Amino acid sequence: QVQLVESGGGLVQTGGSLRLSCAASGTIFRLNTMGWYRQAPGKQREFVATMRNGGFSNYADSVKGRFTISRDNGKNTVYLQMHSLKPEDTAVYYCTAESGSIGYWGQGTQVTVSS
Repeated sequence: QVQLVESGGGLVQTGGSLRLSCAASGTIFRLNTMGWYRQAPGKQREFVATMRNGGFSNYADSVKGRFTISRDNGKNTVYLQMHSLKPEDTAVYYCTAESGSIGYWGQGTQVTVSS
């Protein structure tokens, strides 16, 4: 069983920056893909970014050039550095990780971008 705990959300003005962190704990054999999704009010959860264990990353078009995903495998932690934030980035951001072909989700952290 893997637990994911996100941190770093908050309120920021348009154009600002935030850094999200997600630490995995529990019985971890190997964390493969780790990443981030988000869900805005009244909308479906959507893909933001993922990174494989070997470092290959993938981004949603809406965040390319503004967000950067990274991970520290020694700490079982994944990060999401967000720059040039827009009001449309407002959402609950969820961390996700895959281990042993099982997907895990964190509880989410709120990011609010004021205009």
